[in-house]
Amino acid sequence: MAAVTPQTPDFTLGVEEEYLLVDLETLELAAAPQALMDACAADLEGQVGPEFLQCQIETGTRVCRNISEAREDLKRLRSSVARHAAVHGLAPIAASCHPFADWKQQHHTNKERYNALRQDLAGVVRRMLICGMHVHVGIPNPEQRIDIMNQLSYFLPHLLALSTSSPFWQGDDTGLASYRLTVFDNLPRTGLPPRPASWAEYERMVQVLIDLGLIEDTSKIWWDLRPSARFPTLESRIMDVSPRLEHALSLAALTQCITRMLWRLSTKNQRWRIYDRFLIAENRWRAQRYGTSEGLIDFGRRQVVPMDELLDELIALIARDAEVLGCTDEVAAARDILAGGTSSIRQRAVYQDAIRAGNSHEAALHAVTRHLIEEFHADL
Repeated sequence: MAAVTPQTPDFTLGVEEEYLLVDLETLELAAAPQALMDACAADLEGQVGPEFLQCQIETGTRVCRNISEAREDLKRLRSSVARHAAVHGLAPIAASCHPFADWKQQHHTNKERYNALRQDLAGVVRRMLICGMHVHVGIPNPEQRIDIMNQLSYFLPHLLALSTSSPFWQGDDTGLASYRLTVFDNLPRTGLPPRPASWAEYERMVQVLIDLGLIEDTSKIWWDLRPSARFPTLESRIMDVSPRLEHALSLAALTQCITRMLWRLSTKNQRWRIYDRFLIAENRWRAQRYGTSEGLIDFGRRQVVPMDELLDELIALIARDAEVLGCTDEVAAARDILAGGTSSIRQRAVYQDAIRAGNSHEAALHAVTRHLIEEFHADL
């Protein structure tokens, strides 16, 4: 009898991003005109759509075989949205929170799914003036999907720290690098995922809520990492959306390579050590609060380790996988995020520069918004 070999995943990539639309004159949030949505839909063939709030727009790449295809498709998506928005005097920004907008002044999209969310989640969902980036990695075997999910949770705080882009909320500096998560975590079925022992256990668990009519399917499960409800992928959902295209691609490449590294360990009958969710949650909080500035806990060493050291170790750990997947350059470019500062750091620097130049608090926040518009267009 021939030996049975583990199924090799294809590790395809898919990237979903949510943008906010701002008025080019006032820099305030603006609802997407139907003509804008129609033009984007005609141009992007089902890869763009509305989000919960009228001032949001969501895009998603096709299934990409590698990071080069993802770059081409994501650049096309961003460019198209920016081009059509400009016709209406608008511009997209890829930041997880608008620097000064008031959520109470926003309106949700009149669509059956979003009307149901507003009814079910009441006041909690009204505050959802936030945007994220989701990265799908193709893993056709559902058992592998669950096994890798349980291990990949360890690295979620690292990805969050590098992606942080939401320091401001309603005109205030929150002191956090990712205020987005404080809003999102108020929803049910969010946060770090549980650790089902198998695909069957995962299905039994979620089926309880489906059978009770509390959710219609697993798309209403919003963990930081989950088996996708629609695709044979593992979907990372923890990251803030990145203002710069190249930073988004580096984060997608890191996610893809970490996933492959964990699969590669399994082919040698090895696995990443599973730490208690309580400990991973502490690193999640550190990433949410400090971004990359204060480091994360290395539980093996029992030390708080600076982010540059952790990133160097991670890049070395996944170097073989990056080579196989053809994304060595994009993985190495994650160091550029540290060198130039995360978006949260850059936004605060723009604000402080404006204040030192004699501008008011309001004018400084407007400078931050203009900076985010410029960054969105920088790599297009």
